[in-house]
Amino acid sequence: MSNANCQIWASRAQALLRIVAGYLFLSHGSAKLLHIPHVAMFDNLQLFSLPGLAGVLELVMGTLILVGLFTRFAAFIVSGEMAVAYFMAHASQGHVLAPSLNGGDAAVLFCFVFLFLVAAGAGAWSLDGLRNKA
Repeated sequence: MSNANCQIWASRAQALLRIVAGYLFLSHGSAKLLHIPHVAMFDNLQLFSLPGLAGVLELVMGTLILVGLFTRFAAFIVSGEMAVAYFMAHASQGHVLAPSLNGGDAAVLFCFVFLFLVAAGAGAWSLDGLRNKA
């Protein structure tokens, strides 16, 4: 495979990572705020609470990441959100260096996927790419 082919496929793989991560992330916000899918734990969620604010960030920034609009900015914000979520909600339960034991493995993975998108950008198939061509 030539270097040019590798670059094309790398940009597409990066886009797929962005799209899947954005979708999964916005689904967390959708569950919290729109109750789609329904998660009983979020039935009485107050919008003006930390989980409510997290839901807003997840829904809005997850959508931006999914479509690849203002990707670096959105990914920076939610990478920080996931770092805070890990240390506030998961590491405080113990096992700071073992996320699989404190339930924080998704938060850590989201944090670093979004940090990668901050550095690398949206990749192919993004509204950012269309904006940059104009």
